[in-house]
Amino acid sequence: MSESTALLLDGKALAKKTEQELSERVAAIKASSGGQAPILATILVGEDPASATYVKMKGNACERIGMESIRVHLPNETTTEELLTKIDELNLDPNVHGILLQHPVPEQIDERLCFDAISLEKDVDGVTCLGFGRMSMGEPAYGCATPKGIMRLLEAYDIELGGKHAVVVGRSPILGKPMAMMLLNANATVTICHSRTRNLADHIRQADIIVGAVGKPEFIKADWIKDGAVVVDAGYHPGGVGDIELAPLTDRVAAYTPVPGGVGPMTINTLIYQTVDSGERSIQAEG
Repeated sequence: MSESTALLLDGKALAKKTEQELSERVAAIKASSGGQAPILATILVGEDPASATYVKMKGNACERIGMESIRVHLPNETTTEELLTKIDELNLDPNVHGILLQHPVPEQIDERLCFDAISLEKDVDGVTCLGFGRMSMGEPAYGCATPKGIMRLLEAYDIELGGKHAVVVGRSPILGKPMAMMLLNANATVTICHSRTRNLADHIRQADIIVGAVGKPEFIKADWIKDGAVVVDAGYHPGGVGDIELAPLTDRVAAYTPVPGGVGPMTINTLIYQTVDSGERSIQAEG
C-alpha cells in the first residue's frame, strides 16, 4: 500500500493548541476580575462507569486551563423533580457559567425535560431545544459539542464547505441533526441519511464530505466513498474503530479524521471552549 497522501485532521493536536489559548484567556479573566474563573457545573445521576469517566475527563480539562468545575453527583433513584430543582439552583447561581447534564440519566427521569431546563446562556453543551433551534436559524447559541467540535476541526484545516455536497449518516439530536444544520449554515448542500436509508451506498458515493455518526462499527464501507472526499468519523467503538471503514481510505481521500484522536478530543475541548466564552461574557458584564 502506498504511503498516505491524505491530510490527517488531528483533533488531539488542535485540542492541545486550543487549551494553551484558553489557559491565556482564563488567566486574563482572573486578572481582570480579582481571581474569578469560569465555572462548569457537571451533573452525574447514578453510577454508570462510562459516564463517571467522561465527567472526570471534563473536570480534568477544566483544571488544565485553570478553570474551575463543580461536580454534582446525584443518586440513581433521583426523580425528575429533584434533578430539575438542582438544575434550577445552578441556573440561578451567578458563579456558574456552564451546565452539563451527563447523558444518559436513569430511565425514571424525563431527560428531555431536564435538558431543556438548562438556561440558554449556560447551555454550553448545546443540548436544549431552544439552543438547537437558535443555532439552526443562525441566531447566537452554543452549538452541540461534538458537531461544533467537528466544524472547528474542519475550519482549522481550511476544509472548504461552501457549495460542497455533505452527507451526514445519523440523525441523533446531539450529533446527526445539529451536524446537518451547521453544515447547511456553512453553505454546504446537505443530505441526511441513517441506518434505514435505502440505497445508502449510492448517497454516500455522491459525498464530497461524509460524516459518519450512525453509532455502528464500520457500518460505512470504504468502497462507498469516492476518491478525494473529506471523511469525518464521529464514531468510537471497542477495538478502536469508528463508524467508517477507514484503513483502505487513507491513500485515496483528501482528508480524514483518525479514530481515536480525531473527533473525540474536540468534543470535550468544545465544551470547555464554550464555557470559557460564557464565563468571559458573564464576568465582563458584571465588571
